[in-house]
Amino acid sequence: MNMTYDYLPGTDIYLHQRKDMFRMNTDTALLGYFMKVKENECVMDIGTNNGALLLYASMYTQGKLIGVDVQKEACELAQMNLNEHHIRDFEIIHADIKDVIHDPVDVIVCNPPYFRVTNDKQLNVSDYKRIARHECYLTLDILCTSVNRLLKEKGRFYLVHRADRLVDICVEMRKNELEIKTLQFIRDCENDSAHGVLIEAVKQGNSHCKVMEEKIVQR
Repeated sequence: MNMTYDYLPGTDIYLHQRKDMFRMNTDTALLGYFMKVKENECVMDIGTNNGALLLYASMYTQGKLIGVDVQKEACELAQMNLNEHHIRDFEIIHADIKDVIHDPVDVIVCNPPYFRVTNDKQLNVSDYKRIARHECYLTLDILCTSVNRLLKEKGRFYLVHRADRLVDICVEMRKNELEIKTLQFIRDCENDSAHGVLIEAVKQGNSHCKVMEEKIVQR
């Protein structure tokens, strides 16, 4: 069977995942709890995959949930998972984020591809995993430009990424009127330096950034 039925860490919510596609991981769970969503806010997940982050968002809001993914199979999986949990007000959009036209939303969340594409040898053999892990369609500049276009003024953007891409992230966010308000580094308990970072940014926000105590991941 190509499908598993797994729970979202820290919840009693289960979802279907395909074995041959990108599967939720520690970063997904950390971002799900890092993002702050108020009651009745509209949330968009860019690169929604199986809808895991939308399911996390459903714990906080009764507002509309919107998932966008360039992969048709991922959209079908997200649709299945949200339907199974009887979420009524949602929309799954099969499209490249550059082509999405939508009314501005309150919150955007994204667990994007982490790796630049510099040569074909780096690319995962699986098309599904290649798109999820490498910036084939969703580069940082495209992501930040799209967030600026689709987010309300003073809306919030939540992102998890690699710590070694932080300078790139800061540059692209500033270019697109996204002001970083909160940073939290992620470190594996067996390592001395952070490998990941959680970011909250506000569209047209004031210049003030709080760095939280690092999140240590136990293995």
